[in-house]
Amino acid sequence: MKKILYMFLVICICALLIMPFTACKTEVTGTVDVEDMVGRTVAVTPGSYQRVVCIGAGALRLYSYVGDVSKLAAVEDIDNTSLEDRSGISMFDKTARPYQMANEDVFNALESCGRGGPQAQYSEDEKILACNPDIIISEYEDVDKASALQEKIGVPVIVVKYGNAGVFDAQITKSIELLGKIFGKETKAQNLIDFIAAEKQDIENRVKDIDVATQKKVYICGLGQWGVTNELMTAQNYAPFNVAKINNVVTGLSKDGIQKIEAEKFLEFASDIDVMILDSAAINNIKANYSADPSMLDACKAWQNSEVYLEMAYNAYYTNVEIALMNTWYYGKVVYPDLFNDIDMAEKSNEITNAFLGKELYSAIQAKPLCFGGYQKIDVSTFFA
Repeated sequence: MKKILYMFLVICICALLIMPFTACKTEVTGTVDVEDMVGRTVAVTPGSYQRVVCIGAGALRLYSYVGDVSKLAAVEDIDNTSLEDRSGISMFDKTARPYQMANEDVFNALESCGRGGPQAQYSEDEKILACNPDIIISEYEDVDKASALQEKIGVPVIVVKYGNAGVFDAQITKSIELLGKIFGKETKAQNLIDFIAAEKQDIENRVKDIDVATQKKVYICGLGQWGVTNELMTAQNYAPFNVAKINNVVTGLSKDGIQKIEAEKFLEFASDIDVMILDSAAINNIKANYSADPSMLDACKAWQNSEVYLEMAYNAYYTNVEIALMNTWYYGKVVYPDLFNDIDMAEKSNEITNAFLGKELYSAIQAKPLCFGGYQKIDVSTFFA
């Protein structure tokens, strides 16, 4: 009897000793440290989040590519098109933002986590707190502000980034990968990353034998930084042009990236522009300025030769990532028609939006008033009449 009692006591003591270590082990395996896109180390519990809030330009777009939108607790007002008061946030309502178009019904049913929009330079902490989130995805790229918000709200704040090269930027790839890890969607994230890489490789394979310096010179016009009225905005060292081996007429500027171009500088390029591609974000400004004074665009060789084409908006509350990829295919089709003659832009666009968002959206994109009917060659004599 004493022997049995002794063995029972030994077993109980061992169990008591083991239990704390077992509990500790479970907690550690459930929580991991991740590094966000501004270098902050944040503890997260992958796959556990049920109330997600996305703030800042483009954060909701990236989440929509990877995460479950049914787990959103709120959206910024700019993404809720059902609101009666859209003053100051309606600038994108008539153009294509595929992430918003694919999820409009979901977004419109959610409460507000802030106003949002290009003029929103900070988070609305009290509104965010009222949404009771359990994680926040932010595109406000400020280490101190992200850490302060995390301390105030008491939940992880993860900063994502886009970078300057659009769909081909490593920052976007890393952000997608990070979101996949946090939300337990690693396979979905990797599938999208692989899709982008395969599309890029396909384009590069088609143009691998092109000697860029001998090709038509192209001007990308009106790349949207919404709220900026310079309709000539362009980019030097433009990543989609680099991928498709497009001979960018814009060189010799003091910096790379999207930027304003004054009329005097544009006129320096005008006689060398063989092809002009107009971003749909700039069309209304181009129409107004051309009506007031047609001389500048009339001086452009592409304008004179009717070599003017329309692309979909590259930027609309930060880069339309899937549209940036669609546009890259279009550049190849416009400049190298023989190399891209098998590409139908409606089919390719649907393939891309399906990969990013699970829906074929090209018809809806075409129907947006500020998309002007979709990809097309423009007859400037009638289009701008």
